[in-house]
Amino acid sequence: MKEAGRILELTRQMVKDHVRPGISTHHLDQLAETHIKSLGGIPSFKGYQGFPGTICASVNEVVVHGIPSKKVILKDGDIVTLDFGVNYKGYHADSATTYPVGEVSNDIKKLLEVTEASLYEGLKYAKPGNRVSDISHAIETFVKPYGYGIVEEFTGHGIGRELHEDPFIPNFGKPHLGPILKPGMTMCVEPMLNLGTKHVRVLKDNWTTITTDRKASAHFEHMILITETGYEILTSLKKE
Repeated sequence: MKEAGRILELTRQMVKDHVRPGISTHHLDQLAETHIKSLGGIPSFKGYQGFPGTICASVNEVVVHGIPSKKVILKDGDIVTLDFGVNYKGYHADSATTYPVGEVSNDIKKLLEVTEASLYEGLKYAKPGNRVSDISHAIETFVKPYGYGIVEEFTGHGIGRELHEDPFIPNFGKPHLGPILKPGMTMCVEPMLNLGTKHVRVLKDNWTTITTDRKASAHFEHMILITETGYEILTSLKKE
């Protein structure tokens, strides 16, 4: 899983350099697929329950599961969430980041900052002896003062031989509930925050999920390992 995470992060670092106005999300998808395979990995998402892309590329009001397309051209002021999945020798890694495209508004900058910060606030509680909802509660408590909508339909999750495993990790809720965290557990924590309402809906393609008020949404996700003393991020090359 560490190697899957390393391949994912190397691919993310390469693809993010191509995020700019005039690029299609299909082009980013092709870059990701080629790079993952060149490093010995397999795209986890491609074909997963019928999903057609290597990455999810979700632009502006698209919360999650945006399908890469030649018709979706990034423009100045957009944001795009790139969600990557890598399978290495039967084990998965999963991680997402929302990127600004060119110059974005101050409101959007703040949304990105708070969403990313909320991930790390939640991870402070990812340690042995705590319960899953301690992470959830920490994220919600951090986000509430900003007034952003916290997406409830999609959550973090366990990960391993399967892309999505128990336990599910909401980004809201009361503390001290759910399974006890133990060393060796691997999971993905992934807050999704909306500039407006928390409510979302799935489009007719059965994948693309948008905010009901069409306001922007941001999404940050890391895959972690619970250690003896805390957690280790497996989808980052930086030691955090």
